[in-house]
Amino acid sequence: MRDLRVTLVQSMLHWEDAKANRAMFSEKLASLKGTTDLVVLPEMFTTGFSMRSKELAETMDGATVMWMKEQADRLGAAIYGSVIIADGGNHFNRGLFVTPSGQVTGYDKRHLFRMAEEKDNYARGRERVVVDQGGWRILLQVCYDLRFPVFARNRGDYDAILYVANWPEAR
Repeated sequence: MRDLRVTLVQSMLHWEDAKANRAMFSEKLASLKGTTDLVVLPEMFTTGFSMRSKELAETMDGATVMWMKEQADRLGAAIYGSVIIADGGNHFNRGLFVTPSGQVTGYDKRHLFRMAEEKDNYARGRERVVVDQGGWRILLQVCYDLRFPVFARNRGDYDAILYVANWPEAR
């Protein structure tokens, strides 16, 4: 198995402003071409950790998914981050893993953070999702899933685990 070059991109977000956040991250990612195999963005990187799921949700063919495909292609690297997605009449905090070829794999956050009323504004995921990146099998997770390690237990099906998070400034 070859090395996997991972770039973590953390930034203050423009609250509930997907267009401004995509523009900001475009600038931050511009210099990464040829230097990384995987770019990791924060949880809800286009909006911040908002509970306004109905107003802010995008679809799987919306602007952010298209932006992620363009960025992955331009960089020649996969990108993972979560976005508010409307799908099948529900809203999800969906981790999106996008490859340079444009393949999109979604992981819906399983454990919703009740103290922030996430469970009242989002549907919980039910599927375990493992993706392949350069021969590495990667289990996808989102933030609060970290508090429930039994669900991330390695069953021999992954080599690495990847969590995206958006924690309060105090942490």
